[in-house]
Amino acid sequence: MALEHNYTEDKIKTLSSLEHIRARPGMYIGRMGNGSHPDDGIYILFKEIIDNSVDEFIMGFGKRIDIELNEASLSIRDYGRGIPLGKVVECVSVINTGGKFNDDVFQFSVGLNGVGTKAVNALSEHFEVISHREGKFFKALFSEGGMLETKTGKTDDKDGTKVTFIPSVQMFHKYSFDSDYIKKRLWMYAYLNSGLSLFFNEEKFYSKNGLRDLIDNEVGEEKMYEIFYHREQNLEFAFCHTPNYGENHYSFVNGQYTNDGGTHLSAFKEGILKGINEFSGKSFQGSDVRDGIVGAIAVKLKEPIFESQTKNKLGNADIRAWIVASVKDAFVDFLHKHSQESEIILEKVTLNEKVRKDIQAVKKESKEKAKRMSLKIPKLKDCKFHLDDGSLKGKNSMLFLTEGQSAAGSMVSCRDVLAQAIFSLRGKPLNCFKQSFDNVYKNEEFYYIMQALNIEEDIENLRYEKVVIATDSDVDGLHIRNLLITFFLTFFEQLVLSGHLYILETPLFRVRNKKETIYCYDEEEMNRAVEKLSRKGAEVTRFKGLGEISPSEFGQFIGKDIKLININVDYMRDIPAILEFYMGENTPERRDYIMNNLV
Repeated sequence: MALEHNYTEDKIKTLSSLEHIRARPGMYIGRMGNGSHPDDGIYILFKEIIDNSVDEFIMGFGKRIDIELNEASLSIRDYGRGIPLGKVVECVSVINTGGKFNDDVFQFSVGLNGVGTKAVNALSEHFEVISHREGKFFKALFSEGGMLETKTGKTDDKDGTKVTFIPSVQMFHKYSFDSDYIKKRLWMYAYLNSGLSLFFNEEKFYSKNGLRDLIDNEVGEEKMYEIFYHREQNLEFAFCHTPNYGENHYSFVNGQYTNDGGTHLSAFKEGILKGINEFSGKSFQGSDVRDGIVGAIAVKLKEPIFESQTKNKLGNADIRAWIVASVKDAFVDFLHKHSQESEIILEKVTLNEKVRKDIQAVKKESKEKAKRMSLKIPKLKDCKFHLDDGSLKGKNSMLFLTEGQSAAGSMVSCRDVLAQAIFSLRGKPLNCFKQSFDNVYKNEEFYYIMQALNIEEDIENLRYEKVVIATDSDVDGLHIRNLLITFFLTFFEQLVLSGHLYILETPLFRVRNKKETIYCYDEEEMNRAVEKLSRKGAEVTRFKGLGEISPSEFGQFIGKDIKLININVDYMRDIPAILEFYMGENTPERRDYIMNNLV
């Protein structure tokens, strides 16, 4: 009853624009993070600023953008029109304020909600914006969303806007920028905006051939024929086939990478299917046409509809027919004019069809075998919500692939049953490097993993947001980890490239005395902990395996403070060489590498 009486008029709060962003940052930038993942908040802040500079280029103003990173300070300088001097403060501090609402000023833009720059301002301990316009400048300086000073005067600098910010340690705590993530994002901007020059600490990022360069850079020598590329006013796409399994696509809207696809990507796929069927006079299935394909599509829309503020998936239904027709017509024209390429494509699709039918027979056999042997195979400890059910918990769901029953036992009793599932491996999985897909289907371990993840037919059916490899840190555990990564990279490459595969970090040491316990993830942390607690007597325990960590302890390592390492690959073209080196036949090079780096 006391709580009810405390609910009075003075408890009702009205927050300013920037206060609301600081109170609920997840609404505006998604995850916070510490900079160890490319989708962490500090990179979203960078994206929000550079998007505005790219929008200037798209509208025909400024062909160069300078980016400088100095420890935690990041600055972006464009040479566009510059923010109108009298509106600089409002444009960076008042939500729903900006030029993106006026079609005469910005026809194709990602930032349509007037929020992006304000979020950067609100979440920065230092935020400085300078607009240069027609021989004059206006500067505004903010800290933690509060304005400190403004200044105006004359300038000889070229027109444009410069923003410098340092993310707030109050909001992001321990963080650091990874320049590799920034560089990869800059390459995407370059591919999507042919003719735009981006300079990052004086390193140049430039693309002459747009999405053709993107595909060429990703697949390298793996391409089976010259990349098919088409560009028109508001649509650009490119693709080619490789000998690999699965399909990989990059989709963009107004320069925004939509990593969850959307209507433009599904229309692109449909257009390719209709094109090959019209040309061949056959009725191939979509999976047969696209298996081994690497494609990219970029569209420009005046009013894109995204499913969230982070703009990962496009929802405009009215663009489907237009994209399908454009892709189909251009592809059919290409096939008629390039007989050698069309022959290679048809051979690839026909082979895919044969492999699929062979696998269907193996699937049937495997399912019958699974029914007979279900009691002998470790069962999936499933969770209640899944990625494909659309729930908030489902979007945070994860499947732990654990090494044996002992580790699974510790996790089962302390997991979040709503969003955390566990699959226990029986031992070391098959090394599937250079194995055929039907052999993998015959393997019980991998068959059940595919069933648990629901990725047999299509990666879009993935049931969990995160697939987490949870093995011991000893030699056997690391080997199992590599075998699982090899399986996903070989047959479900897109799952890795889309950022769904992780490794669970668990502590190697526990250092404690009667008053305090510290868990350490390496020897350096352990030594610091021993030094801190040694005055009162420190006991050090080394965990040899996950099964040695009691359920009462394990809960914190898979709870809100869970430490995950995302498995990612810079370029698809690197994958075959990586797998050959680590998982192929033994070589002197690999032996020397192990002796020099791991032993």
